[in-house]
Amino acid sequence: MKSLARSRSATAPPGVVGTARVARRAGALLPRLRPGDVAVLDHLDLDRDTAQAFLDAGVAAVLNAAPMLSGRYPSQGAVLLAEAGVLLVEDAGAAVLTDLRDGGVVRLHEGAVHAGGDADAPAVATGHVVDAETLRARMEQARSGLGAQLDSLTRNAAEFLRQEEDLLLHGRGLPRLAVRLAGRSVLVVVQGHQHAEELHGARVWLREQAPVVIAVGRAGDDLRERRQRVDVLVVDAADEAAMPAAQTLKDAREVVLRVERGRPAPVDPLMRMGISPLVVTTAATAEDVALLLADAGDAALVVGVGMTATLTDFLDRQRSGLPSTFLTRLKLGPRLVDATAVPRLYSGRVRPHHLLLVMLAGLVALGAALGVTPAGQEWFDQLRALFEGTVG
Repeated sequence: MKSLARSRSATAPPGVVGTARVARRAGALLPRLRPGDVAVLDHLDLDRDTAQAFLDAGVAAVLNAAPMLSGRYPSQGAVLLAEAGVLLVEDAGAAVLTDLRDGGVVRLHEGAVHAGGDADAPAVATGHVVDAETLRARMEQARSGLGAQLDSLTRNAAEFLRQEEDLLLHGRGLPRLAVRLAGRSVLVVVQGHQHAEELHGARVWLREQAPVVIAVGRAGDDLRERRQRVDVLVVDAADEAAMPAAQTLKDAREVVLRVERGRPAPVDPLMRMGISPLVVTTAATAEDVALLLADAGDAALVVGVGMTATLTDFLDRQRSGLPSTFLTRLKLGPRLVDATAVPRLYSGRVRPHHLLLVMLAGLVALGAALGVTPAGQEWFDQLRALFEGTVG
């Protein structure tokens, strides 16, 4: 991948030069990234969704105060970036978050972090450059630690279940939607890895079955660009970076606001737009709230787009949301289907022109069978004589 920061004259100092975009959390960083920028953050075990967002933004380099891959589990984000040609500098320390000016120029060369693009710019920190080969070797070693991570997950899930028993087991605290879900198919769309490809693969099912569409966060913007109706839009009050555009909020038939326990619901900005949101107070993630709404509404089938599918993908997400995600998927059970399976299971309805083609094929086969019998030969001779007589 060619970056704008690499297009420099031959006399420029070595390394990658770009505009530093500094934030501790990736969510606060992503809306400000531009092509050629250097993303500066503190993110232990970079996950794949964040890495894909960096690629989509066109970053030239990622400077991490923490290790890209600690070895606790095989996180996939750093490998994705390295294979795309993005320079990765890890374990540079917390100084990069305070000594680098957001919007200022930074130069990265052989692990050294220079506050400025000139050759004499001072080095404020030193990290380690990592490549795809090194990261893949670490991932193999990290796979041995999956057992410990799963053991920790089950303990955290048990504690989470005690805190959210009413919501998870009984649906108490979930709002009553005006959109009818009972007995219908529901499509839940999350802005995740390859969610656009999954939507494309399920387009026939989506067009013909007309499911209820529940979007989470900025996935609503993607659906609006595709001119796809959004019935329910779930937004997280604690994640401003994932807040969809105002027009997307207005176009949705219903808006559900997820609020952390113990915090006030910031409904005033939505009310000023003429939106009366339904509020859910929970420690579960916005994605899981969307799934629980479908479950509480007694949906017949729930198809998930952009969601975690494999064990590695499941662990390679924000750690705080793991117990919620784990228990929510157990709650839905066999009704939850990953969108990647839809093209294999659904080929579309039988259309009138399909029946016409089958009928024509049957008539051709019948004519061929009659043509090899004496009666059929006599019949065809009579038809030919009649046709020739009519033409003559």
